[in-house]
Amino acid sequence: MSAEPEATPERGLFIVLEGGEGSGKTTQAALLADWLNGLGMPHRLGREPGGTPVGEAIRGLLLEERDLEMPAQTELLLMLAARAAFVQGVVQPALDRGEGMVADRFEYSTFVYQGIGRGLGLERTRELNRFATGGIEPDLVLVLDVPPDEGVRRQREGGKVADRIEEEGEDFMARIREGYRKLAAADPVAHVVPARGEAMELHLVIRQILRRRFPEPFGPPEG
Repeated sequence: MSAEPEATPERGLFIVLEGGEGSGKTTQAALLADWLNGLGMPHRLGREPGGTPVGEAIRGLLLEERDLEMPAQTELLLMLAARAAFVQGVVQPALDRGEGMVADRFEYSTFVYQGIGRGLGLERTRELNRFATGGIEPDLVLVLDVPPDEGVRRQREGGKVADRIEEEGEDFMARIREGYRKLAAADPVAHVVPARGEAMELHLVIRQILRRRFPEPFGPPEG
């Protein structure tokens, strides 16, 4: 008599924080992870590019080597190489275990920064990205929206030194903001979240979005 098949966990939720420089993605990803801890929901927290040893090595090359002249195509392929490692080493295993996944950036960043900002083309970038991700997509994308000048101000006040991509200037960052808005407007799993308030106020807004979108794990919206 054959053995009973083992039960497998449901796929976990994949939630991504996106946005331009200084929009508060990293802070909100950490606050969201803390909230999930309080709810007793197993999850992983990761960032892009990075999240794995090879991804972090690529991150250093992409962002910290400010004097390095890098063709846009090279930048795109390095981003996707880091993503492939992140998906295979972190995201997919977590979701397969039924854990949630919170990511500070994912494919939207590539579509916007390289596809639109660098002018490599959105469709070509999407096609290459599908190869890197194996087709895995987020369940929810939260695009934190702030004007580029405010994002720069926040970073300066926080003592952050601009990385190689952040040094591209105001016109580039304006294209990035518009790109995010355009993508989100056409994507049913994306929400544009105005991000000019205090960090905790924004976190509470994000909680409400999650409760409305996924009432089963998070409960109904408050208030």
